[in-house]
Amino acid sequence: MPLDHTVVGVEGAAHERTWTSKDTMLYALGVGAGTSELEFTTEKGQRVLPTFAVLAAQAPGRQLGDFDRAMLVHAEQGFTLHHELPAAGGVRTTSTVTGIYDKGSGALVTSEATAVDLETGTPVISSRSSVFIRGEGGFGGDRGPRDSWTPPDRAPDHKVTYSTDPAQALLYRLSGDYNPLHSDPAFAARAGFSRPILHGLCTYGVTGRALLHTVAGSDPGRFKAMSGRFSSPVFPGESLTVSIWVDGSDVLFRTAKDDGTVVLDRGRATVA
Repeated sequence: MPLDHTVVGVEGAAHERTWTSKDTMLYALGVGAGTSELEFTTEKGQRVLPTFAVLAAQAPGRQLGDFDRAMLVHAEQGFTLHHELPAAGGVRTTSTVTGIYDKGSGALVTSEATAVDLETGTPVISSRSSVFIRGEGGFGGDRGPRDSWTPPDRAPDHKVTYSTDPAQALLYRLSGDYNPLHSDPAFAARAGFSRPILHGLCTYGVTGRALLHTVAGSDPGRFKAMSGRFSSPVFPGESLTVSIWVDGSDVLFRTAKDDGTVVLDRGRATVA
C-alpha cells in the first residue's frame, strides 16, 4: 500500500502531555548527563535540558499508510523554545504533515507541531521534524526543498567530545521511545544493522548538551533553537565530537564519530 498523500496539510487532533521532574531528570541521564550536571540530574534547583522540548512536543502521528516500520528512520529534527521549560509541566500539541517528498530510494515525510501551555494557551515549543521511509519513493513526486547549509571556511571555534555508554539506548528508551530498532538485535538485523543503534534523538540530546555548556554558559534560558539532519547511525558506546562555529547568536554545528563519520549534519542553533 503506498503512502497516503491526503494527510498532507491536515491538522491532527490535539494531544496533551504532562511531565514530572522525574521525567526530565531521567531524560537528562538518558542523553548522558551525570554528576557534573547535577542541576539537570537532581531535584536541587532543577532545570531542564532544552532538547527535552522535542519529547514534550511529540504527538501521535497521522497514519501514513501500510509500510514496514523497520524501514523508517528519523531524518531531521528542529525546535524553537518560546521560554525555558519547567522541571514539571504540560502542553497541548497539534501537528500537521507538511509534505511527502520523493527521494527516489525512499520518501521523506515532513511535519510541524505547535505546543501550548495547558493552563494559559501561550506557545511553548514549535517543532519541525521529518522521517525517511526506505522503499517508499519513486512515485514521481517533488523532491522537496534544498538546504544551503555550509560550514564556515575556518576551523571550528569549539570541539567537544562526549562518550556514550554501551547501555545508553536502554536508558534513553525509558523516556518513551520503545522502537525495537534500539533494543532488539533481531529487529535491528531486519533493518540492516549488525546490532541495535542509538536513538537519533539521543545523539541529538548529547549534541544539545555540548552546545548548551559550550556556547550558552550552561543556561537553558539562553538556548532558543536547534535543528539538524541525521546522516549516519550511531552505535551505543561510540564517542561523539561536536564541531561548533559561532557567529554572534547564530551557531552552526555538526557531530561526528571518532572515525570522522558525520552523524548529525547541517546543524543550526540560536543562543541569546
